[in-house]
Amino acid sequence: MMRCVLIDAHPDADRLSAHLLDTYAAALPPETEVVRLAIRDMDFTPDLSRGYEDVPPLEPDLAHALDAIERCDHLVLAFPLWWGAEPARLKGFWDRVLLPRRAFRYHTSDPWWDRLLRGRSADVIVTMDTPPLYLRLAYFDPLGWRYRRQLLGFVGFSPIRLLYFGMVRRGGAERNLPGWRARLAKAARSAKGLRRGKRSDQ
Repeated sequence: MMRCVLIDAHPDADRLSAHLLDTYAAALPPETEVVRLAIRDMDFTPDLSRGYEDVPPLEPDLAHALDAIERCDHLVLAFPLWWGAEPARLKGFWDRVLLPRRAFRYHTSDPWWDRLLRGRSADVIVTMDTPPLYLRLAYFDPLGWRYRRQLLGFVGFSPIRLLYFGMVRRGGAERNLPGWRARLAKAARSAKGLRRGKRSDQ
């Protein structure tokens, strides 16, 4: 049985991100164990005022979210692209939950690290007003690079599929929604078969 965590990271409810997650969830195999979270409903302080020198205790909502992420086989994240990045509260969420000794562990004798969330895969659903091809050609896809190398990939997630949907404005969402739904359903059906490798906790 695959354990799947779906995270709605849009600051507002009932937006396109939530609808796309609904589509994804509906196409998952029926035996999938699903945990669904919405960052806007979580009560936590999103900034680390002293970095990792003095990490505050996790609030209950963050503790629950991190526990779900650690238990999952597959993570699905949905958010809008604002100013080239995720919404601020999602960035704060990552700052708080991807903790040393929980998500990664630096070596003491060399510059490398252990990826403590190995053996898990991720689909990152991103809505945007920028045409996805333009994002790649003009901006060299900094979001995809960061999620694959410096964020989820840094702590061990692999493979990480970036699913871009745009452009949303000027009627783009209405025109393209059937195709977007089909693409998401295909991704959901194929998630169980992704080659994740051995989990770091096994």
